[in-house]
Amino acid sequence: MDAQYRALVIEKEAQEFWAEQQCFRVSEDPQKTKFYCLAMFPYPSGRLHMGHVRNYTIGDVISRYQRMLGKNVLQPMGWDAFGLPAENAAIKNQMSAAAWTSNNIATMRQQLQQLGFAYDWQREITTCHPDYYRWEQWFFLEMYKHGLVYKKNAEVNWDPVDQTVLANEQVIDGRGWRSGALVERKEVAQWFLKITHYADALLQGLDSLAGWPAQVKTMQSNWLGRSAGVEVSFAVPDLDTVLTVFTTRVDTLYGVSYLAIAPQHPLAQTIAATNHQVAAFLQECRNIKVAEATIATMPKQGIDLAVTAKHPLSGQDLPIWVTNFVLMSYGTGAVMAVPAHDERDFIFAKNYNLACKPVVMPADKTWDFTTAAFTADGVLVNSAEFSGLSSPAARVAIMNLLTQTGQGQRKVNYRLRDWSISRQRYWGTPVPIINCDFCGTVPAPLPVLLPQQLCNTGNLNLATMPEFYQVSCPQCQQPARRETDTFDTFFESAWYYARYACPQQNAVMLDSRVNYWLPVDQYIGGIEHAVLHLLYARFINKVLCDLRLLTNPEPFTNLLTQGLVLYNGVKMSKSKGNVIDPQDLIELYGADTVRLFIIFAAPPEQSLEWSAAGVDGSARFIKRLWTFAYQYHQAIQAANKLGQDILTSTAGQDGASKSQQLSNKIYAILAQINYDYNRQQFNTVVSGCMKILNILNAAVADIGDCLVIEESVTLSHCLSILLRCLAPIIPHVTHKLWQCLHYPGIIVDAPWPQAAMLNVAVEHITIVVQINGKMRTSIAVAATATNDDIAALALAEPKVHALLANQQIKKFIFVPHKVINIVTTVQK
Repeated sequence: MDAQYRALVIEKEAQEFWAEQQCFRVSEDPQKTKFYCLAMFPYPSGRLHMGHVRNYTIGDVISRYQRMLGKNVLQPMGWDAFGLPAENAAIKNQMSAAAWTSNNIATMRQQLQQLGFAYDWQREITTCHPDYYRWEQWFFLEMYKHGLVYKKNAEVNWDPVDQTVLANEQVIDGRGWRSGALVERKEVAQWFLKITHYADALLQGLDSLAGWPAQVKTMQSNWLGRSAGVEVSFAVPDLDTVLTVFTTRVDTLYGVSYLAIAPQHPLAQTIAATNHQVAAFLQECRNIKVAEATIATMPKQGIDLAVTAKHPLSGQDLPIWVTNFVLMSYGTGAVMAVPAHDERDFIFAKNYNLACKPVVMPADKTWDFTTAAFTADGVLVNSAEFSGLSSPAARVAIMNLLTQTGQGQRKVNYRLRDWSISRQRYWGTPVPIINCDFCGTVPAPLPVLLPQQLCNTGNLNLATMPEFYQVSCPQCQQPARRETDTFDTFFESAWYYARYACPQQNAVMLDSRVNYWLPVDQYIGGIEHAVLHLLYARFINKVLCDLRLLTNPEPFTNLLTQGLVLYNGVKMSKSKGNVIDPQDLIELYGADTVRLFIIFAAPPEQSLEWSAAGVDGSARFIKRLWTFAYQYHQAIQAANKLGQDILTSTAGQDGASKSQQLSNKIYAILAQINYDYNRQQFNTVVSGCMKILNILNAAVADIGDCLVIEESVTLSHCLSILLRCLAPIIPHVTHKLWQCLHYPGIIVDAPWPQAAMLNVAVEHITIVVQINGKMRTSIAVAATATNDDIAALALAEPKVHALLANQQIKKFIFVPHKVINIVTTVQK
């Protein structure tokens, strides 16, 4: 055993051993409990960044730990390889997007292997390969066959920089999620998937996801946007038609002073045909360069259509306005405006001097309806026979009357819209449809391969490639035109987790192996995918179930959303010039040091602040571990005590007092480590391992030619516990030390140490202390401590006390057994 810790040599040897022995290759084994751990696969941008390293290190720690518990662990890796960055790089560098992507994958695969992640590489997926996307095309045609796919002209979000349509979920604050450009409204023929058909199932399914963060479930629930209310009919006598509106506040019906409709509403279009002013306003609305997300903050504008509707109960004539803030895509594209009880309606009414009639009063009756809208429930006034009723009671009574008279009906609406999957760019999965003048829409023979050549137009688009779109109809053999749109790249990532379960399967999309591995037991990825990716994956999973390709109703049982990697409090990014290249760290310190820092610096779900000192400290700990093991190895060699079966040894339980004391100390910490592993607080696992190393060092009075300890077997057993506890986090050095110290087998196959043999209970847990969301320190508290106890201990911590000077505490936020966040107001 070398006296010096040589990280790069040790890591290369370990990685070669794992590869040669195929240590992480797995297959189905009904006799073992399966555990499927998956971190969201990366886009192959060229090099790993620290966010990648954190995400995949967390996943690898979980996977290796579960394997040591005796489970059959699947941890795969692949590449989300389609998308605009590759296309833009191809245009810029005059090379094929395929070549650019392939080169990046090779680089990133090597980096992942250097970090020692325990992936089953036989299952590697690359979404731009035909052997993957041909099954996506097949699945699309199956959905089409079952009525879950349709094409229509629709006003969509158009990214003027990336020259493509964006789904609602891909518009962030009115800007394209990749380009950052202000999104325009544009009418384009689009393919849609009927995600709205699954709205109820998607909402109800959230209740079964106990292992998901509450924040993510709330975000999905809000995006689905279930609203239970009434569709109310307003007759329009002048046009011999009826205007239908949806409202959740039918208790305010008597307060309606005007109706507002979307610019795309058929009624507005009809009037615009003969009214130049209305037509001009509609044209202005078409040119607005914003998406739904920012319409709420726009100046409220509109034009009177000079047409009135009849109030269904009072018979009052109500003016109809077309406005820029009503969306055709929500409800019926028309709303009943109640200025006294809706802020948006109030602002518009003030702008255009429209009536404002209060019909719901707060209990204290202090509201001035001329200055602001009252939007809460209250008691009805000015509402005929319904006056005096509470808002909830009035909603029921008025709804009953409307349904009895045929002027309204109960209705549940969702904010969710169908998923627009058509994209007008090149680097994606081709839509497998052929359009024939004689046969209509015809499924294309599969696979529809993406051309690999570069189109030198400055904008790659299949519509500029006649050799692609000019085809013969597969039914009548007449000239026809192939679809030139490609799929939204979120389609690929919506089912990849299932394909991992079926490696080398070329005959079908999914086979029976998928029902052994799914659902994913632990999924890991950023909170930014709470709506975009996770909602789509849940939808596709439900479709796969309905088509009997899967049996699990949800794709991911547990979800961990890791925090960001920060540099001086700011997210690392190339644009900010604060990126730390993980490759440089690996070459300087070794992969184990990088992994240890990533795990020790913060709890997984919290933001991680980059610290050069933290990296140095991680490197020093590993060197201390190596030095102790080396000196122990030398001493044991001298004593000729190698080769004992320490894994099953219970030495120390009945031995001399020093051995007993050592065992008790180690097992007490082991109990805490087990607890922390199970709750995924890996930073405190590292803290426990550091304590064990300190105890082992202290147990040796003098490291030299011999060990001053009553039973070297006890020390050997305790050292094996330390190595096993660290193995998921720093696998290379623990692999080497396990071999050098002649423990049986290899450490990845070693059984996890159990503290139950001494019946040691967890007496204390570690709580992270934050101030205004930033980690400041940690404290040890009794496992039975109340929130008040934890708050008192945190405030008594000297560092915390000093930081709270000149600040007023507003509240404490507790994450049970994990975090206390002290929220303050800075005193001026």
